[in-house]
Amino acid sequence: MTSPDLLYSEVEEDLRASVRALLADKAGPAAVLARVETDAPYDLELWRTLAADLGTAGLMVPESQGGHGASAREVAVVLEELGRSVAPVPFLGSAVLATAALLGTDSDLLPQLASGTVTAALAVPLSTAPGSAFPAAVQAIDGVLTGRVSTVADASAASVLIVPAVGPKGPELYAVEASAASVKEAVSLDLTRRVADVVLESAPGTLICSGADAANAIEHALAVAAGLLASEQTGIAEWALSETVGYLKGRFQFGRPVGGFQSLKHRLANLYTELVNARATARYAADALAGGYDVPIAVALAQARVAPIAVRAAEEAIQLHGGIGMTWEHPAHLYLKRAKSDQIAFGTPGRHRARLADLVDLPA
Repeated sequence: MTSPDLLYSEVEEDLRASVRALLADKAGPAAVLARVETDAPYDLELWRTLAADLGTAGLMVPESQGGHGASAREVAVVLEELGRSVAPVPFLGSAVLATAALLGTDSDLLPQLASGTVTAALAVPLSTAPGSAFPAAVQAIDGVLTGRVSTVADASAASVLIVPAVGPKGPELYAVEASAASVKEAVSLDLTRRVADVVLESAPGTLICSGADAANAIEHALAVAAGLLASEQTGIAEWALSETVGYLKGRFQFGRPVGGFQSLKHRLANLYTELVNARATARYAADALAGGYDVPIAVALAQARVAPIAVRAAEEAIQLHGGIGMTWEHPAHLYLKRAKSDQIAFGTPGRHRARLADLVDLPA
């Protein structure tokens, strides 16, 4: 039996420090709030620095295909920091979902994704959970694709779409230039990670793989994304707790810090306990994905447990900040929106609990 390693390695801590420093400099709360008000919500300059200069886009890609040959553990560290900053970059769509779908293939897109010169998105609805049937919204005939896929994460920032389609012989996976499709942003709850509807009308595609290989590629991508999303959710909870503690220490009422009141200390202590639980669960999922053991169980457990914790932490941050927490000028609402969006992404906690029950033979 494999023993999970929940601790961070020295390399992972160094990576964290680099990513945190970059995000603190380029994606502070004021900068993020200002950007979501514009018609260019994604910070593509920051994305190029994060993806290419820091090399985070190629963490999971083997060295033989231009990547760093790291693992899901390192990607999880990056997602934690992105959760702490809710930086508007297409890391989840390109470096996690699209890249994971192409791992194990010989697609020439992998080196381009790893270098950060190409940004991609996997054309599946954001709510698609691991264990779902192969997507059948797009039909393929002789390499020409027709269909519509709604709520695709980060599609509006992508130059290439990785599209699952059903052909005459079954599942297929294609690469389609984004310019050959109609990509229209939908109204998104999360202002810092947009979703878009993708319409393909006789769009030419390049076949990546087919049959069982295509089905396995989609399932692997969804499992990796769902498992690693728990690390982003942990980052959200960490920001909410640390920001709230700092605020309550400096807020005075009746001549004493508000954070000194026992009822509030109990609420903060409960949040801290849940954060520790979330971090351990997310690390278990990342380690399982890196080591290839207990993956379905670890992923289902991560989303069933961590998603509600992130939402609760963000809700508590708004409540405990009082009036300022309810304003547009304070970033707390961005974290709550990201947490709620993440709670739906790749399957709801209820769906993951049901799947976990089946995996461990727990009777209804």
